[in-house]
Amino acid sequence: MQLSGSEMIVKCLLEQNVDIIFGYPGGANLPLYDALYDAPIRHVLTVHEQGAAHAADGYARSSGKVGVCIATSGPGATNLVTGLATAFMDSSPVVAITGQVATTLFGQDSFQEVDVIGVTMPITKHNFLVKDISELAETVRKAFHIAGSGRPGPVLIDVPRDIMLARSEFTAAICTNGKIPAKERSAQPSFQDTVMAAVEVIHRAKQPVMLVGGGMKAGDTWKEVKKLAETLRIPVVSTLMGLGAFPAKHPCFLGLTGMHGHKTANWTVSEADVILAVGTRFSDRVTSDCSKYAIGKTIIHLDVDSTEVNKNIPAEIVVIGDLQRTLLAMNAAFLNRPTVDFSYWWERIASWQKDFFVKYNTNSLNAPWIMQHMSGNTLGQSVIWVTDVGQHQMWAAQHLQIDLPRNWISSGGLGTMGFGVPAAIGAQFACPDKRTVLVVGDGGFKMTGMELYTAINAELPIIIVIINNQALGLVRQLQREFCRQRYTESNLANFDFAGFAHICGALAATANTSAEFSSAFAQALQSERAFVIVANIAREDLVEPMVSPGQPINQFVR
Repeated sequence: MQLSGSEMIVKCLLEQNVDIIFGYPGGANLPLYDALYDAPIRHVLTVHEQGAAHAADGYARSSGKVGVCIATSGPGATNLVTGLATAFMDSSPVVAITGQVATTLFGQDSFQEVDVIGVTMPITKHNFLVKDISELAETVRKAFHIAGSGRPGPVLIDVPRDIMLARSEFTAAICTNGKIPAKERSAQPSFQDTVMAAVEVIHRAKQPVMLVGGGMKAGDTWKEVKKLAETLRIPVVSTLMGLGAFPAKHPCFLGLTGMHGHKTANWTVSEADVILAVGTRFSDRVTSDCSKYAIGKTIIHLDVDSTEVNKNIPAEIVVIGDLQRTLLAMNAAFLNRPTVDFSYWWERIASWQKDFFVKYNTNSLNAPWIMQHMSGNTLGQSVIWVTDVGQHQMWAAQHLQIDLPRNWISSGGLGTMGFGVPAAIGAQFACPDKRTVLVVGDGGFKMTGMELYTAINAELPIIIVIINNQALGLVRQLQREFCRQRYTESNLANFDFAGFAHICGALAATANTSAEFSSAFAQALQSERAFVIVANIAREDLVEPMVSPGQPINQFVR
């Protein structure tokens, strides 16, 4: 059948079971919006294109599906850049469709003409410029396949306006849901031998630890990791992106590791003789000084992406391929082996846990207590925790109890302030049966806080907890430790967040004490509307612990 380019795009989106799009219209993508008019796809108009990209990202992370955002040419496309870079750094599957000026206007500095392909090449898994309508449908299908297969990531399709308007023959295809066929999954020729080598090393270890990263959240990998940890009774630590991939309340779990990791977790990694790393890239926030991180250790690295292996930390044993397949093989191998006794190792760990036991301050309102209180009061409830970036993010990572892999959404690799509000919107759309709770700083909220208007229009029952210390908290903390307390441009003027929330149509409350916060959070949980809680804490509160930059991860500033 004959369809316009825009109609083809809509048909392909329906093939991929896309039911929601986040975007913003403009001249170059107007034909696509016209085609969406009668389509059974919900479109969410965000306040800004950056919000559309982050919302698509939040949707993807919480649902496991490919998120979709659209924007027009020029500034519309460039406004997606931060969101695409965020998704790229955190391996989140997003397809962005941008309008472009007509092919006849290329290279003429036409109105709103930008080389978005060149701009986004370093921050997308792949991108396409469609110059021939006969290639359009297959390009859209290929984009979803690339975004969702292997190591997920964002893909951009730039479609000129004349291609959207042109007509050509369209043939429907079977939906793949962006998943790679099993026969295409990469694996080493010596897969079984390599797995057995890893098993042998772990079996001989005296003080092993498993390090889980964000790559574990794909498929049912987390179930296989849990089974392996229970079979071996091996301690488990998590990167920021891996939180939730292993149950926080599990006796094998020691918590967050890295720059602001739990002291027990960091000491365990520091003293380990074997590190089994699953789906992590060993970022600098995890390792601190790379040259000191692996001294005296055997590193076993399991990952789907070969480019991440030996990039930051050298590994003695590498298994590249589908993580679930690898872990299934490891679990099967250990079934036929005698149980290893790690009791001495656990005794050492228990002594650290005793020494570094966290006591919560109940004398004043503070972020660690807030996180503990929210976790305790949502036990048994389906909650998705979303954060922005800053001190509040670290407090949340340290003190929230995350038990499921897609219930923790945070910007890790890029560290994007402004991620929180739109990502929470995307997560709530993806999981309407769950309650989304966003923890955000006063600085980050100001960056994309107008997206609260989007949440109100969509009648989303998001709970937003603003940790308000009237500062760019993490910047200020670094200035305190390393700039002789010279707080250049890190102290913020006060802002009436509750008043702003009321104007947007949300419910709001301000808390200055733990009792006030407890009451406000209870109200928010009972409410079916968006609810903003402004938690006023001391500007001087610091994230603890904190590793000394460039030092081993068991050496702390505080």
